[in-house]
Amino acid sequence: MAFSKENRKGTISGVLFVAIFAAAATMISEIGFLKSLGISPLVIGIVLGIFYANTLHNNTPKEWNGGITFSAKKILRFAIVFYGFRITFQQIGEVGLEGFMVSLIMLSTTFVLGTWAGQKLFKMDRDTSMLSASGASVCGAAAVLATEPVLKAEEHKAAIAVSMVVLFGTISMFLYPLLYNMGVFDMSAKEFGIYVGGTIHEVAQVVAVPASIPGASEEMANSAVIVKMTRVIMIAPMLIILGIYLSMSAKKSENAEAVGGVKLVIPWFAVYFIGMAGFNSLGILPQNIVDIINEIDTFLLTMAMTALGIGTVFSKFKGLGLAPVYTSGLMFAWLLVGGYFITKWVVAVF
Repeated sequence: MAFSKENRKGTISGVLFVAIFAAAATMISEIGFLKSLGISPLVIGIVLGIFYANTLHNNTPKEWNGGITFSAKKILRFAIVFYGFRITFQQIGEVGLEGFMVSLIMLSTTFVLGTWAGQKLFKMDRDTSMLSASGASVCGAAAVLATEPVLKAEEHKAAIAVSMVVLFGTISMFLYPLLYNMGVFDMSAKEFGIYVGGTIHEVAQVVAVPASIPGASEEMANSAVIVKMTRVIMIAPMLIILGIYLSMSAKKSENAEAVGGVKLVIPWFAVYFIGMAGFNSLGILPQNIVDIINEIDTFLLTMAMTALGIGTVFSKFKGLGLAPVYTSGLMFAWLLVGGYFITKWVVAVF
């Protein structure tokens, strides 16, 4: 079907509509209280979108739906690629083998645990289980957004996963400093930084934890952020492996045999993400330009998250009950307790 002038106008209007919401989310995130909690504009964007979807959604012109979908799909992929400007390979090298191993072990075990528990223990569908697992194991809301197109999941399932990231990531942000100040963690500043970076959901939450500890050393803060960014870059190989796994699973199904097999789907935006991180590692662009790119990228991610929220209607959640909370709670317990012992073991061995 031809892309008519009317369709084009409606799509542009839809994108602008989402952009206005994203701008509001960005401004709200700068409010002192929310900023101190490390609440990102991405999270505020999805909250605004969900609120709109369940109150005034019927007032949205149908012609705008194309622009809302464009924001949730196309702009999302573009933003994930440019997320690579937040990382350099040198940063990963600085934290050494210890940080890399903690990131690798916690990511893989948490993803497998969440996917298995969601489906087998708590009887959730595959997509909601995997989206929740990606959010907890990699980098929160951004990981959920990146995994959604690989699974081709419905928007409301991604919204559920993001809400779990917000809930348990926020708990972590307050609990970790409290336990550290109480002397529960028998760790050096660097060890605790590696532990924080390897187990807490969102980048902003990782930054907030050392900042909440009186007298925390720079080594703690740097180790936490670098290990977290190591987890972030691992989203690319994880999505590629996930794409291969999904294709192989589909080929084994009776339906796939009936239609002559299923094509291997490689999430190319994940490959481009690694390429962008590699380019950033060369240090060709001045830091002020990189900072501007990251600000624009955060806004684009906020647009994608807002669009995802606009597509989320609560009636679609019926039947899930508390299964997402139980699944994410189990992953949270593993990250908190298991992550502590994994970090101690890795530091002792490597």
